[in-house]
Amino acid sequence: MEAPPIERHLAAVLSADVEGYSRLMHGDEDATLATLSAHRAIADELIARHRGRIANTAGDSVLAEFGSVLDAVQCAVEIQEGLDRANGTEPQDRQMRFRIGVNMGDVMVKDGDLFGDGVNVAARLESLVRGGEICVSRGVRDHLRHRGGFTFDDLGEQLVKNIAHPIRAFRIRTDRASADADNGALLPEARLGPEGVSELSTESEVALELALWDSVKDGSPTELETYLEQFPEGTFAELAKTRLAATAAPSTDTTADELDLAFWESVKDSRRRSEIAAYLDQHPNGHFAGLARARLSSPDVE
Repeated sequence: MEAPPIERHLAAVLSADVEGYSRLMHGDEDATLATLSAHRAIADELIARHRGRIANTAGDSVLAEFGSVLDAVQCAVEIQEGLDRANGTEPQDRQMRFRIGVNMGDVMVKDGDLFGDGVNVAARLESLVRGGEICVSRGVRDHLRHRGGFTFDDLGEQLVKNIAHPIRAFRIRTDRASADADNGALLPEARLGPEGVSELSTESEVALELALWDSVKDGSPTELETYLEQFPEGTFAELAKTRLAATAAPSTDTTADELDLAFWESVKDSRRRSEIAAYLDQHPNGHFAGLARARLSSPDVE
């Protein structure tokens, strides 16, 4: 018997779970299940109303896909509003709040279930906020930033479990999120040093720099300046300065920096030692030479 075919497509993914679900179950299993069923009925109805499809559920979690980013985010907002009203009839210690993450990305569908990085990122986004809040990826924010009705808090680059690269996260500005921000509430993932400066390992710092550069390298002068403010001596600082200069005095010439970048872009994700070594042969003192040498020492490069 043949295995079911795997379908791939682009989708907006909504992932939600209940904050403090284990605590609620420990306190009163029957009451918690009854509240969960009532809250799920609200969420399920709104997902259907916004043309979403529930892919799977497990315990207190919900995973749904939408063909429209706007539908997914509007659905998330209305879920939080509906559940907030429902919680108004419950004692404070029995109120049930969902954390919601929304991502846009490539997904795989098998037997109706969703898989892939697009799903994993949505699940990790929800872990960055508290119950009653919504966290979205940069792609979702960019898709909606010029539409009215949405305001976003930039949570910066976030390193999350089982995702190799940092995620640029944004919290949708709601009444609850506004109150937390005004009170100076920190994300669960935040790790601050004695002066409020994020303490990251060298590997994490490099990952954050790469992620920021990837997000601004083709952007506006303002975005390039943002990179330089955070990494004035960074790997891509000279390239950022070159690009800023080019915006002030456009040129049709292809610079050595651009050739360096183009070559690195073509091999940076390769696992072949020969391809990375070829970059070093051509650009032994290039902007990415240090990264190339680090990649050559990585165990996943053959």
